[in-house]
Amino acid sequence: MAITVEARPYPFTLDPAHAALVVIDMQRDFIEPGGFGAVLGNDVSRLTAIIPSVAALLSLFRGQNLPVLHTREAHRPDLSDCPPAKRLRGAPGLRIGDEGAMGRILVAGEPGNAIVPELAPLTGEMVIDKPGKGMFWATGLHEILSEKGITQLVIAGVTTEVCVQTSMREANDRGYECLLIEEATESYFPEFKASAIEMIVAQGGIVGWSARLAALETAFARELVHG
Repeated sequence: MAITVEARPYPFTLDPAHAALVVIDMQRDFIEPGGFGAVLGNDVSRLTAIIPSVAALLSLFRGQNLPVLHTREAHRPDLSDCPPAKRLRGAPGLRIGDEGAMGRILVAGEPGNAIVPELAPLTGEMVIDKPGKGMFWATGLHEILSEKGITQLVIAGVTTEVCVQTSMREANDRGYECLLIEEATESYFPEFKASAIEMIVAQGGIVGWSARLAALETAFARELVHG
């Protein structure tokens, strides 16, 4: 049975039978001190602060036995899936593939590429390694979701204006309805998060919807009472 979530730009009708939670790139390299995010000069504490909200969101979906998907931005050890236009951007102290404090940066299988322990995937949850910012590029994700009958995505993760927004735009182009949970996403730059959310919900939800975590929790609680 569908449930109604108070959201922007207008209420979101969530059908749990066709919905999945997507947690984007909550990786040590982006979130923990010493990781790639910190190497780039960012204040990673902003991202660390959303871990409890993402954990609450995971608990909500796991408690309803609904599908959960985690993504990691990850490259092959030989970096054959990391074009120079991505690897050589800017002038950071370390680049993708270089040896950092938690192993080679953004390389699959390295310690820093793992999802933070507090949000670790459970057995049976989907984990997608993506070589780009968006979660559909070169991953086969659309086919996986289509096979499972999933048409709606509740979105969390980092960073709001880069991998999260890119993934939502890719999803929108493929026909998915996306709901972003505001306390469960973050940017190193608060103004970028705010702007990204406004772009997502503008023009009647041109990319998707956004909602507070409490609104989603209330909607699920209401369904448990009346369902």
